[in-house]
Amino acid sequence: MSQSRTMSLVEALTNVAVGYGLAVATQAAVFPLVGVEIRTRQMLLVELAFTLVSIVRGYVLRRLFNRLASRGRRHARP
Repeated sequence: MSQSRTMSLVEALTNVAVGYGLAVATQAAVFPLVGVEIRTRQMLLVELAFTLVSIVRGYVLRRLFNRLASRGRRHARP
């Protein structure tokens, strides 16, 4: 059974939300260690841009793979 478009979006959003939190925490920990000085607001805005791109990427790839899987099942039937 394939995943609905809505659930594909929910999955992508959840994945990206978790990734966003991890990315912000990682940047907050690593940037000072390597001498990068950036304001918290700037860091959050940069992460927001990457997050939006990631949401679209995750959704499009999920739909593409669902479509490919669906075609494969149709061609595999006797």
